[in-house]
Amino acid sequence: MKKQELLAPAGDIEAGYAALYYGADAVYLGLSKFSARATATNFDADTLDEFTAYAHSLNRKVYVALNTVLQESELPDLIESLDICTRCKVDGLIIQDLGVARVMREKYPWFEMHASTQMAVHNKEGALFLQKMGFKRVVLARELTATEIKEIAAIPNLETEAFIHGALCYSYSGLCQFSALEYGRSANRGKCMYPCRAAFKCNGKESHLFSMKDMALQEDVSKIPVDSLKIEGRKKSALYVAAVTDYYRQILDGKGANPLKEENIKQIFSRPWCKFHFNGKDKAVIDRNFVGHRGLLIGTVDGISCGKLRFVTNHTVARYDGLQIDAAGDEKPFGFSVQKLYISNKSVFEAPTGAMVEIELPHGYPRLKIGDKIYLASSGAVKGAYHYTKPKPHEYRNNNDIDVTVKVKSERITACAGEFAANIDGTFVPANNPQKNTEAINTAFAKTGDTSFNLHSLVIENPQNLFTPVSILNNLRRDLYSQIKVEKHHGELPDILVANNKKNTSKYKIKIDDINYLNLLDLNDFAEIIYLLDPQINISVLKKLPKNKIRLALPAICRNPDLYSNVIESLLEMGYKKWEAANYWTLEILPINQLDISFDSSLYMLNTQAIAMASEIGASQVTLSLEDIKTNICNIINKSNISTSLIIYKDVPLFTSVGCIRDNDCKHCSHHPEWFDLERQGRRFKAISKNCQMMVFDEKPYCIATEVADLHPDFFRMDFLYRQYTAEEVRKITENLLTGNNVSDYITGNFLNKNI
Repeated sequence: MKKQELLAPAGDIEAGYAALYYGADAVYLGLSKFSARATATNFDADTLDEFTAYAHSLNRKVYVALNTVLQESELPDLIESLDICTRCKVDGLIIQDLGVARVMREKYPWFEMHASTQMAVHNKEGALFLQKMGFKRVVLARELTATEIKEIAAIPNLETEAFIHGALCYSYSGLCQFSALEYGRSANRGKCMYPCRAAFKCNGKESHLFSMKDMALQEDVSKIPVDSLKIEGRKKSALYVAAVTDYYRQILDGKGANPLKEENIKQIFSRPWCKFHFNGKDKAVIDRNFVGHRGLLIGTVDGISCGKLRFVTNHTVARYDGLQIDAAGDEKPFGFSVQKLYISNKSVFEAPTGAMVEIELPHGYPRLKIGDKIYLASSGAVKGAYHYTKPKPHEYRNNNDIDVTVKVKSERITACAGEFAANIDGTFVPANNPQKNTEAINTAFAKTGDTSFNLHSLVIENPQNLFTPVSILNNLRRDLYSQIKVEKHHGELPDILVANNKKNTSKYKIKIDDINYLNLLDLNDFAEIIYLLDPQINISVLKKLPKNKIRLALPAICRNPDLYSNVIESLLEMGYKKWEAANYWTLEILPINQLDISFDSSLYMLNTQAIAMASEIGASQVTLSLEDIKTNICNIINKSNISTSLIIYKDVPLFTSVGCIRDNDCKHCSHHPEWFDLERQGRRFKAISKNCQMMVFDEKPYCIATEVADLHPDFFRMDFLYRQYTAEEVRKITENLLTGNNVSDYITGNFLNKNI
């Protein structure tokens, strides 16, 4: 197997320098716009240029994450960002939005396209389809097992990238709608509010049901046959990046996992570690009791008296180090700085491993009890253990190459570079030493000084071997080089052919996962009935419905597409031509060129470039994003070159996850669907565990029927999925929606917001 790339994060240039110093083969980072870590410091054009130039001098790579979804008004800013990446000679771009992919493919083909983990690539079929679209690399979903990763990594000529260390999201990346619809801050636009870290009440007990431990694959990285091993952490410090990169560099270099370096990482920043589902399904990946940074476990409370904490430390601890204690009943650990430290009643600056220590507690400390866990959360010794070198400010930069031609005639010398030219008139006579004269011309034009370019080639046309004085050559060079301005804008948005047959009347669709929901409806009210397939479906139930109205849908997440093979084959043989895709794997297993394909909302159509890309892939319709706002939707409906569908009613999965919250272990699980009632700060939610997958919903449905009276998409859509309805409930709700009325209790998500 070829050498694997160790890929480290950089939220700022200092973290980038630390990553390179400690052995990262590549660094990924974000710009000020379109980064899925919008609250990180990120890079501007100057720091990006400086950093990429330095990284390339070390023969390392730099990838930029433009991995958010874009609204229509942001497309011109995308061009600016891509121009910056071009000038700074970035090695590849990590993207989520199909619109960004279209712009890159047509106007910036020199860039490598890497499919972000936000695209939720979780099976071989999804990876194969993105490869056909021109992606050189796919970043795999964190939820995959070693076996699943190996299967995808075996695809010829496709690079794969897998996370090996860092924070975990509860939901599949790209499929989390919680922050967007509940708080107006979209995770798909880098503004996540991290609701998964919050405490929820369930069955009267409050806990952090969705707060994930951190991933740490440690020496298991040797079992991963991917091209790139990725460390998460663009919001982490340079110290953290240095420590984690150093740790995995040593493992990859065959030196094994260093326990002391593990301890360093845990005290810099760490939640409890897990391997997620790498070695198979694991329920012990959620930390229900506490959130946030713990540190390194160094002991348990042995006693408290006279305001002093007593315990045996299993690690060196010093004055001014930071400690945290898991105090029962508190949401976060109790933390404080060690100000006074004692051994046998004697004040000391540092206590060794194995010592019984006493530490003075600060005023107002919480109730602590014997056995509470104590963590070293900050250590002066570790802070000083990861020095790194870096270049002087502005020492490195990326210059563009130019080609110059110098023409020497008896009455004039001319120097040209593309459209730029400079001349000096005079009388020029044959040179006594033509070779030395040629060398002088080469030397003069090689001096590019503080310009933003390098001399790539120099052609000298001097057939008479005329002498060119150095002073004249220098003046000629200065004149020419002062004219040359590096073009800042290379690209433009690709054209879109807009259909002229837009109508002012919208039709209705209904999407269901239970045929019985239609029993009391007049199907003439609906142009389409979308049916979400289940592998165990009895196909004969579809015969009750008019075939010309049926569109068959496949789910966004499918860890084993083979389960659907026989069902799909049978339905295609029966002549069902209309299908809906919610993830890229569907587009690989269906003969899309022979079918009428619609894109569901989870493929995020927020701009016309994305819609145009969908059309070029083979879609006849797209469903607009559930987390979008009305003003942007208005902006793209009339510009769309294919049909648009807008969801006006749905129980939206806020989380879609493999993190089960059932109390029983996997061995004793009934695997029957189980519902949970949840509460958070007065808001109520529903959660269902079914087929080893969790979905969390707001208790209220998303509904915007009243708010869309002035919009004219081709279709309005109402969804009855996941939650249980009666046929009578469906009838009453659809009556409201068809007459432009909302249901009695609902949420509108972002729809009426000014931004997301």
